[in-house]
Amino acid sequence: MMGHSHALSGAVVWLGVAPGLVALPGIVAPELASVVGSALTPAELVAGALVCAGAAMLPDLDHPSATIAQTFGPVTWALSKVVNVISGGHRHATHSLLFAVGMGVGAHFLAQNYPIGRDIMVVLAIGLALRAIGIGVPGKKLTSALVNIGLTAGLFATFLTLGVQYAWLGFAIGIGCLVHVLGDCLTERGCPVLWPIPGKWLLPYDIGFKTGKKFELNILAPVLSVAVVVLLFLRLGVTSG
Repeated sequence: MMGHSHALSGAVVWLGVAPGLVALPGIVAPELASVVGSALTPAELVAGALVCAGAAMLPDLDHPSATIAQTFGPVTWALSKVVNVISGGHRHATHSLLFAVGMGVGAHFLAQNYPIGRDIMVVLAIGLALRAIGIGVPGKKLTSALVNIGLTAGLFATFLTLGVQYAWLGFAIGIGCLVHVLGDCLTERGCPVLWPIPGKWLLPYDIGFKTGKKFELNILAPVLSVAVVVLLFLRLGVTSG
């Protein structure tokens, strides 16, 4: 899948499942009850959609040559190089169920215990989401990074002003990573879902679609875009009602 498809998928899934978090107070961790025990605020719903969209790009930080690695310039490029080495290359460890669960648990731990680490995770996710949907200046890596940094900082500050709480961060990060893995399983290359157990999960060649071809560009991406808008309208209507 291309970056924008991953990000849009993450946003769609978050907007689809977020209301269900209200029915799960204390199941994953008792301290979550303060947030999921009542409806998420509109700001938290939007912040969650953006964070989940960015988390749906985290697995591709194993690819230093990808556009997403240029999100914050040298910072994210260096991070991508490290992830690439540790994970064993593109579409290896980061494209697995273990990675999705680990990132979700890790993000939840940060959200509950380390505000600075939590904020770094949120900022990274927001930046990845913006980059994935095409925010930037074509052919201008540094300019694109600066634009992304400015917009990310503005959104993070806005969420801070609106009193957004991040007890749901682990859910958003874990769900986003899982959506990425499942999305790539639908393509012709598949993913090592059960890594470190060898073998890739993928659809038969005549069913799985090719990344960046007509189906994804002309059908999947538009459908996901419309779904995001519709779900935002429905969820925000319900949340504010």
